[in-house]
Amino acid sequence: MTYRVSIKGDDTALSVEMGRTILDAALAQGGPFPHSCRAGNCGTCKCRLLSGEVEMSPYSEFALTDAEKDRGFILACRAVPWSDCAIELAQEDDQVVHPSRDMACHVVSIKPLTHDILALELAIPPGAPFRFTAGQFADVALPGLPARSWSMANQPDAEHLVFYVRVIPGGRASAYLANHLKPGDPVRVKGPGGTAYLREGRKGPILAIAGGSGLSPVQSIVDRAAALGWADPVHVYFGVRDARDLYLSDHFEALCARNDQFHYTPVLSEPSGDTPYRTGMVTDAVAQDFPSLEGFVAYLAGPPPMVEAAERLLPSLGIAPSDIHADAFYTSADQQQEPKP
Repeated sequence: MTYRVSIKGDDTALSVEMGRTILDAALAQGGPFPHSCRAGNCGTCKCRLLSGEVEMSPYSEFALTDAEKDRGFILACRAVPWSDCAIELAQEDDQVVHPSRDMACHVVSIKPLTHDILALELAIPPGAPFRFTAGQFADVALPGLPARSWSMANQPDAEHLVFYVRVIPGGRASAYLANHLKPGDPVRVKGPGGTAYLREGRKGPILAIAGGSGLSPVQSIVDRAAALGWADPVHVYFGVRDARDLYLSDHFEALCARNDQFHYTPVLSEPSGDTPYRTGMVTDAVAQDFPSLEGFVAYLAGPPPMVEAAERLLPSLGIAPSDIHADAFYTSADQQQEPKP
């Protein structure tokens, strides 16, 4: 048995098999649908249920608040229809929608950035351009493996795509990238996706907090802001465990040297010895530096605990929740677990 789920403003409708989520059906049918974690943790797939009945699997309170639920919002990745339904995607004044492209790319290079971070560079095939906004991600399928969502580090007008990928113990895709993938190999890329992108029309100061491979979208955002001649302060905080986990410091320090409005602060949570860098939790460093962040727009990317800590902190410092744009990097194992309450 299948149910019909219509999307307001879209002439097409989803055909959702009994027991499947709305997001599963949307992705299977190839249409663009905002999503990220697919596990009820991030809130990217939030939409409003206009009619019909759905059953919601467990989800994080950070992804969908009780107030949002009372206003009719659901998470497409957790919503299983029990009737024909109509939904409306959450809209923002500065929302961008790019045509989805499914491309057969090939590997240009694979370079180590740290002991567990690799830079994957892919050549875009001829044809229609791959358009995205700084901060977005693509679904990347290595040969014989399911796709993984990785964020672009490059600028939107670049000829090649660059992704920073953490090699995860037991991770199939990252292990294949580290041990088997080589220049010239084919890689399937579909995208773009994600809503934690640079609001180019929203002028004002920027706070970007990254952890681990979360520096990938943050670099794209910050470099794009620099290319646009951003007139307001841009603060980048990069949280890692130890100095050996830092990368791209030269890039950000050079950017700051060229523009005194740009600031870069690395923070080590578990330094192995004496260090010239700030120590502690990256969110604590932000709180120490800013008694107020009113008027800022925040971009967060990296491990879920870091992103969730920042999402709790920043409203208390004056950033409106609507000005916090987060991309928590959930692994495939994370996506199989029950979401955090």
